[in-house]
Amino acid sequence: MICQNLSDLSESDQKKLFSRNTALSDVEASVDAILKNVKENGDSAILEYAEKFDKAKLSSLLVSKKEMDDAVSGLSPELLAHLQKAADNIRKFHEAQIPKEIWVENTKGILLGQKPIPVERVGCYVPGGRASYPSTVLMTAIPAKAAGVENVIVCTPARSDGTVHPLTLAAAKIAGVDQIFKTGGAQAIAAMAYGTKSIPRVDKIVGPGNVYVTVAKMKIRDFAEIDFPAGPSEVLIIADDFADPKMAAADILAQAEHDPNSVSILVTPSSIFAEKVMEEVNVQRKVAHRNEIIESALANSALLVTKDLDECIAFSNKFGPEHLQIMVDPKREDSVLSKIKNAGSVFVGNYAPVPAGDYASGTNHVLPTSGYVRMYSGLNTAHFLKFVTVQKISKDGLYAIKDTIIALAEEEGLFEHAEAVRKRFE
Repeated sequence: MICQNLSDLSESDQKKLFSRNTALSDVEASVDAILKNVKENGDSAILEYAEKFDKAKLSSLLVSKKEMDDAVSGLSPELLAHLQKAADNIRKFHEAQIPKEIWVENTKGILLGQKPIPVERVGCYVPGGRASYPSTVLMTAIPAKAAGVENVIVCTPARSDGTVHPLTLAAAKIAGVDQIFKTGGAQAIAAMAYGTKSIPRVDKIVGPGNVYVTVAKMKIRDFAEIDFPAGPSEVLIIADDFADPKMAAADILAQAEHDPNSVSILVTPSSIFAEKVMEEVNVQRKVAHRNEIIESALANSALLVTKDLDECIAFSNKFGPEHLQIMVDPKREDSVLSKIKNAGSVFVGNYAPVPAGDYASGTNHVLPTSGYVRMYSGLNTAHFLKFVTVQKISKDGLYAIKDTIIALAEEEGLFEHAEAVRKRFE
């Protein structure tokens, strides 16, 4: 883990931090081969990949109703209550995001409207492998259903015994998912984009994944739209001496345990605080559970000392983190927040850790990574909607803009456009 002044950061270290240690081009050939195989061979390719990558020999890709019911009945009522509480918070926040129809009459006789219309079928990718992610089921399916999507499917890898984690299935039931399929990786993205005998083709694919999933999503956009590139998790923490070094260290390790390619960065104007955080990281990492993953991720991470908070903010905006934590003097929180331009989701205060948004506060944890926050928003209900414009025009309304239309059309050399208007008044 790098620990030094930002001004002393070498060019190679800067390049490593900003690349997030994930070169998409490194896996392109593998992903291309998977996409081609699934497109040509459908279910048989998916079943082969399940055995190869997940060590699961499957007779069916679809999770049955019995499997769903057995999973839910086997969970403790207390755990189900926690899952329901998280779902309720997520649903409430995302229902508040739903845009309304708008109607504007900017010229008498011309009524202009915009109607939000949900896409018909959405595919939610839910990672598996190193961990189960029932929270991702809630984060992807609940906003889709809130937006009015009729058919929501989930693809998630099976465990080696051919089952899906029961909490993932319970989350799917609570979220109103219509079908769940046992497949993961780039092959799941291909199946949802092209369609197979078992897995229906969808209009849009959402959800996070590893570098293979991210590359696959970016390559199938001629067949299905995606939310945005969402790869290995990352956090950037802006902190000063008012922050608690134990909390900051815990937040660094919390992101590091996601994936070996995860990135955790802390920027602070206080060298003393940085040293305290480094000491805490070294203490806490010794008792961490997913130690092997954490150690790999910490190799991608950094504690950087700046000359002041403004330099912290400038670095953060340049980096564009998936998650941004602001852990500064409460009197300065709003000032720092007002200067943030690029971030997926922002967590303000010592008691606003990223896991709050990961699970239960209600905001969405499916967020752009690798600097894509410069151009994409985190997952929200608008991702599941198309916006169709409408115009209701009376004869008087068209007459009011007739001359403008004719003049501009003829200037562009589109004379039949002009005639289409002129003939209405002959």
